[in-house]
Amino acid sequence: MSQAFDPREGYDSNGQMIPKAYEAILLASFGGPEGQDDVIPFLRKVTAGRGIPDERLEEVAVHYRKNGGVSPINAQNRALKAALEAELADRGIDLPIYWGNRNWHPFIDDTLKALAADGHRKVLLMGTGAYSGYSACRQYREDAGMGLVNTGLDGVVEVDKLRQFFDTPAFIAPFVDSLRTSLANVRAQLAEAGKEDGAIKIVFVTHSIPMSDAEAAGPEGIRGEGYENLYTRQHQAVANGILSQVEEAQGLEHSLVYQSRSGAPHVPWLEPDINDALEEDAAAGIAGVVVVPIGFISDHMEVMWDLDTEAKDTCAELGLAFDRVATPGTHPGFISGLVDLVEERLAGPDGKALRAGRASVVEGGPWFDVCRPGCCEKRALDGTLRPTIGAVDSEVGVPAP
Repeated sequence: MSQAFDPREGYDSNGQMIPKAYEAILLASFGGPEGQDDVIPFLRKVTAGRGIPDERLEEVAVHYRKNGGVSPINAQNRALKAALEAELADRGIDLPIYWGNRNWHPFIDDTLKALAADGHRKVLLMGTGAYSGYSACRQYREDAGMGLVNTGLDGVVEVDKLRQFFDTPAFIAPFVDSLRTSLANVRAQLAEAGKEDGAIKIVFVTHSIPMSDAEAAGPEGIRGEGYENLYTRQHQAVANGILSQVEEAQGLEHSLVYQSRSGAPHVPWLEPDINDALEEDAAAGIAGVVVVPIGFISDHMEVMWDLDTEAKDTCAELGLAFDRVATPGTHPGFISGLVDLVEERLAGPDGKALRAGRASVVEGGPWFDVCRPGCCEKRALDGTLRPTIGAVDSEVGVPAP
């Protein structure tokens, strides 16, 4: 393996990396099945090593089965890639984008091989998770790290990672725009039902994760200082940032809830579940809810099923007016802002970054380019730590000695 970064050369004391002349972007995502025959093999990949029988997997497969066995995340990533390519071209930036997934084709290992075969040696990874945490950040760093080892490309290809973007205007602005629309829709529903004065609640929702992952989110030095955990704190900061920009939301009650819990029942996960919370809201006299999926960048399966199907059905049963805010997707502000992040890191002809400064509009940002040791650490089932890129103690994906 190549040597770890020298702090005097690769990045500063704030974890901000010196700009580089990157040659390509690796857009990294979760992946999803493309047809009915892919569903169970995909779910086996997602749950590898946990000993879950196919009969149990079929209980989850129904979400995909009802959509023809196709995950919407794939089309959304193709659209995201195309939109980013167009924005880069508009700015005169010649930087090709390659797409690789953790759990289905195109796999990250294969994408790394393609990058290397095309002659690219300095690569910037763009993960599709906005927040700090294992699944949203470190696991993408592991995917790239293990991919370099598996393909024999460590020491040949350098891979760095864009900072987490939960705090950026790129991520916040699309929710602000859509929240205004959804509030108007719920008010119209209530008026039609003769409940013009009915109370409206704004329900921010994100993916639940095990409490152990939540408590391990971020570097050790800033975890758990006077708040529940960093993962929750960042989501609360985003919710507050959105609300501060939506005049129509002023004075309305709001909450942060969770969705998509999985795993063994005895393992603690973040709560409350959105459906349980909706029942409590209805009992407390709420007449309508606006659901804001701040944990997600696109309308993939967990948004379509857990929110647009299950949560919506729960609201119908409870007599609650319901509207769901759109995710950023290919919102022009989101695409433009992601390319701004690339420009923060991309060296121009003078060696300086194409974009000075680091846009950050909510508490907790801007995040590190280079993660601290132990950041969001989670051991594999065999007790080992996987190799990662993008950290001060990374030994893969770094410049060859």
